[in-house]
Amino acid sequence: MFIPHFYWVYFFDLIFIFAAPKRNKLKLAVIKETRLNEKRVALSPQITKQLIAKGYAVMVEQGAGELSAFTDNDYVAAGAVISSSKAALFKEADVFLKINSFSSEEIADLKNGAITLSLMYHSNHPEMLQALASKGVSSFSMDAIPRISRAQSMDVLSSQGNLAGYKAVILGAENMTRIFPLMMTAAGTITPSKVLIFGVGVAGLQAIATAKRLGAVVEATDVRPETKEQAESLGAKFIMVKDEGVKVEGGYAKEVSAEYLAKQKEAVNKSLFQADLVVTTALVMGRKAPVLITEDQVKQMKFGSVIVDMAAEQGGNCELTEPDKVVVRHGVKIVGITNLASTLATNASELYAKNVQNLLQHLSDKEGFKWDLEEEITKGTLIVHQGKVLK
Repeated sequence: MFIPHFYWVYFFDLIFIFAAPKRNKLKLAVIKETRLNEKRVALSPQITKQLIAKGYAVMVEQGAGELSAFTDNDYVAAGAVISSSKAALFKEADVFLKINSFSSEEIADLKNGAITLSLMYHSNHPEMLQALASKGVSSFSMDAIPRISRAQSMDVLSSQGNLAGYKAVILGAENMTRIFPLMMTAAGTITPSKVLIFGVGVAGLQAIATAKRLGAVVEATDVRPETKEQAESLGAKFIMVKDEGVKVEGGYAKEVSAEYLAKQKEAVNKSLFQADLVVTTALVMGRKAPVLITEDQVKQMKFGSVIVDMAAEQGGNCELTEPDKVVVRHGVKIVGITNLASTLATNASELYAKNVQNLLQHLSDKEGFKWDLEEEITKGTLIVHQGKVLK
């Protein structure tokens, strides 16, 4: 009996489909954050849907997105599986996603060969790295994304710092006793507030832009002279400190001499003592934040002025800052709220999730990780690999 050619093709295609080995999808697990006052989540429903469309499987711990205004039903609609058992997630998943670093209890539950992506700040937590290594896992640090053009879409510090810079100015406005813009009324004219920004990185630039949009007169200073043009492009007056001794690495000031800090203090004092709001953003990678405003300087500031210290979690740029507190010292209100990005949890989670997606798709496909250990982004972010601490 004659059998048409296309039937034979169809027959052999079926044999190939059913005989071919099944490749398991890479299973991602979104872990609910346990840090106090943390409202963000590592994946948004929108990014979850996009990752599932790319062939990944996604499991989400029950309630993980609620504080970011994402319900379990949102994740289910995106194609994810909701798990009420954290133990089941740690048993079934291959890759574990978080905002903050994994707790000692979570590390204990990780299986050999597991992969983690989170903010690790590995330079400050050697004991955590050893604990991860002892479990035979591989861990990528989202805060270690190299500052190169092709990694910009993965840069968590920039995406979160952008939001934090905005919120710092809003917090300043909330704690001030005056408004930002010039206002002419029948009862008289209100002069605009004066705002001083320490640090012209991503957070500082957003703080400048936000204060300008609200109508303030803005000044800014930074140890990196190349930031002058960026600050001025947003309408701020840049306070220049002439010095050749500042070392910069990866876009951050690596080392600032005591002589430089003394020169900076002298240059900015006039503006500091006249400011209604001061926002400090200065950080040094892997080290305590530099003290830019001493108690003696606070004593000379305007009575009723406000300092929002964005470096509060790393020790503070103001000598009198207290983490997660608002205190009044010498008539100056000092706001030391940490984790500002978390206060804008919906947007912060959406941006973090996109950063995670871009990094994850660079490092892997639906079938597994590429493990190209000499590739620049992989090399920069992979901190622990198969039981060995790399940095």
